[in-house]
Amino acid sequence: MDKETLLKKFGKNVKIERVKKDLTQEQLAEIMGVSQNYVASIEGGKENMSLGKILELSKSLNVDIETLLIFK
Repeated sequence: MDKETLLKKFGKNVKIERVKKDLTQEQLAEIMGVSQNYVASIEGGKENMSLGKILELSKSLNVDIETLLIFK
């Protein structure tokens, strides 16, 4: 799997979990203390996040980090 595909699959997982929690991008951004554009970049597969930020994101979504990192 190449980097671009990995980031897109990760972004899809983030969006799925955000929608399950009935959150908008704006609401998730507010919880994380980031911009809505940053959340959109994550979901669009354009943001290469650090593991620390991924952990913070998983806590913001109240899901295990593994949920975001499993690619089917």
